Order: sequence, then C-alpha cells, then structure tokens
Amino acid sequence: MKLDKKKSIVEELSGKFARSKVAIVTDFKGLNVAAMNSLRKKLREVDVEYRVVKNSLLTRAAEGNDVSLIRDSFVGPSAVALSYEDPVAPAKVLTEFAKENKKLEIKAGVMGGKLLDAEAIKALSALPSREALLGQLLSVMNGVPTNFVRVLNAIPQQMVNVLVAVKDQKEQSAQ
Repeated sequence: MKLDKKKSIVEELSGKFARSKVAIVTDFKGLNVAAMNSLRKKLREVDVEYRVVKNSLLTRAAEGNDVSLIRDSFVGPSAVALSYEDPVAPAKVLTEFAKENKKLEIKAGVMGGKLLDAEAIKALSALPSREALLGQLLSVMNGVPTNFVRVLNAIPQQMVNVLVAVKDQKEQSAQ
C-alpha cells in the first residue's frame, strides 16, 4: 500500500473515531467469508460500520482521541465496529454473533472516553435500545402531568361530594 493511501485511511479513520459514540475492537480470526458477510449485514442493519484495518493504521488513527484507550487491543487480526448514533446496537449484534460463532472474540471497546472490557460490552448489550429507553422516558414524563391533572380534578370533585352530602343531610333533617 502506498504512503498516500495509508495517510488517507488514517485521516478517514481518525475522523470516524472522533465522531463515533462507541468503538468496539474484535478479533475475527477463523471466521469464514460467509460468516463475515453475515456479521457485516447484521451490523449495517443497525447503522454500524465494521472495518478491517491494519493494526499500525488503527494505532495511528487512534492518536489524539478516545480510541487511543484501546490501542493495546490492536494485536492480531482486528476489526473495529463504529456506531455514530446508538452505542448499544453494536454491542448487541456483536455479543449475539459471538454466542453463535465462537471464533469471533470481542477484545475491548471505548464509549464516552471510558474503556470497556468484554464483560462491560456484554453488560451494555443487555440494555434496551435507544428507542426503547426514549419510549420509557416519554411514558414516565407523560404520566406525571396526567396524574397531576387527576389530583387537581379530584379537589373540586370532593368539594361537590361534600356539598351533596350536606344537602342530603339537611333534606333528611327537614323531614
């Protein structure tokens, strides 16, 4: 590979590392082409980029951003999964795929400047997706005003009940 090509790959990767919410490094040694294509397809479906790059280029691209925390993992055949939107999506797909294909090894990851080991990535994969979390938040936020309106509505209703009880009591005493 020519030097100009290497420099352009490093610049491109460095920009992608800076924009990504999560980066996960995997070892794909032993996976056949069909399995790699299947993995790439599953990752594309959740808008995750999966790149196989030389370790020396990964190390250079990682300099100056959060991905430098995992540069020790750039040993052997390495591929990087990058997600720009949902940090849970690549963890879910890679963890499920690693259960089915024992040859895929999740080495490490980085999210928000924090180093993630394989166990942390597995725990991240157990979280609900971004959409599910937003739905839960919305239902909680929607429940607060609804309950507040019910409480406010109960006050006049109780007042009316008291007035009806007083009226009934006066009618009974008048008879």
